[in-house]
Amino acid sequence: MIDRDRLQALAAQQGPAKGRFRNLYPTPQHGIKDFLRWQWDTRGRFPGHQAFPLQEPDLALLAQPASAPRLTWIGHSTFLFQYSGWNLLTDPVFSERCSPFSFVGPKRAVPPALSLDQLPPINAVLVSHNHYDHLDKASVSALQAQYGTDIQWFVPSGVADLLRKLGVERVTELGWWESSFHGQVEAFCLPAQHFSGRGPGDNNRSLWCSWRLEFPAFSLYFAGDTGYAPLFSQIGDVMGPVDLALLPIGAYEPRWFMSPVHVNPAEAVRIHQEIRARHSVAMHWGTFVLTDEPMDAPPKALAAALQEQQINPGTFRVAQHGETLLFEERNE
Repeated sequence: MIDRDRLQALAAQQGPAKGRFRNLYPTPQHGIKDFLRWQWDTRGRFPGHQAFPLQEPDLALLAQPASAPRLTWIGHSTFLFQYSGWNLLTDPVFSERCSPFSFVGPKRAVPPALSLDQLPPINAVLVSHNHYDHLDKASVSALQAQYGTDIQWFVPSGVADLLRKLGVERVTELGWWESSFHGQVEAFCLPAQHFSGRGPGDNNRSLWCSWRLEFPAFSLYFAGDTGYAPLFSQIGDVMGPVDLALLPIGAYEPRWFMSPVHVNPAEAVRIHQEIRARHSVAMHWGTFVLTDEPMDAPPKALAAALQEQQINPGTFRVAQHGETLLFEERNE
C-alpha cells in the first residue's frame, strides 16, 4: 500500500539547489584528477569484449498483446516490457556505441536483441537520466519518427527539453516523488543515487531517477543507474512491495571511484530486499565495457551474494540477451 501522505510531503521538499540537482545523501565528488588517477591505474587495460549467448526473441509472441507481464532484455538497461495493453521500453539504446560520437567510445559487445524495426508498436518509454548509455539521441529520433505521438515519454526534471529538440511531442516530466496517471497506470518518479551530464558545463543540470509503474494488478520498478544509499529502504517504506524490479549489477570497479554512482551485485541484492521486490532481473552488464571488472563478473558476484544472504536465486534472475521472461499478476 502506497503511503500517499508521505509521498506528497516528500515531493514538496524537492527542488534544484542553485540551478543544479543533488543526491538525497551526500556523494563524493570525483573530478578530473580522480578520473585521470583511475585511467593511470588501469593504463588502458580494460577487460576485453566477451561473447554471451544471444537468444533470438519470438517475434510472433512479442507481436501479440501480453495477457500477463512479459519482459524481454534487449541489452544493457534496455528492456521491452509488455502488459495490460502497454509496450514499454526502458532507457532505449540501440546504437553501436554509447558515445556522443559514432566512431569512438564504448562499443557493444552484443548487438541489440531486437532491432528497432523488430519491435512491436511502442506506446511508452521510461528514461532514467541523460547519460549516453541510457539516453541515445539516434534511438530517440528513430522511435519518434516511427511512432510519433503514439509514444508517451516519461523523463525526470530537465530532460524534456532535449527530447523536444529531437522531435518528441508527448513527454511527461516529473521530479522525485511525483506521479502522473495515464489511463489506469500511475507512473512514479523516484530517487536514485547518481548524477547527470552529457558534456562540459551541464553537470547535474537535469535530474536522474528511478521509476515505478503501478498497474491495477502489477507493479514495475526500474532503477535506472544508481549507487547505494538508504533511500531504497525509504522507497520500500513509502511505496510498499513491488512485483518486479529491474536492477543494475555491473560497471562497479574500481570501488573507490565507482561506488558513489554504481552499485555492485551485493548492493543490488540489498536494494532488492529494501524495496521489497517479489522478483528482480539484472541489467547494466554484459553489453558495454565501461569499467574494470570482467564482463562476466557481475552474474557470478550476484550468485555469490544471493547465496551469502540466503536468498532464493529464483527471485533475482539474470536473463540472457534476448530472453523473454513471464511473470504472474498479483492475486488480490
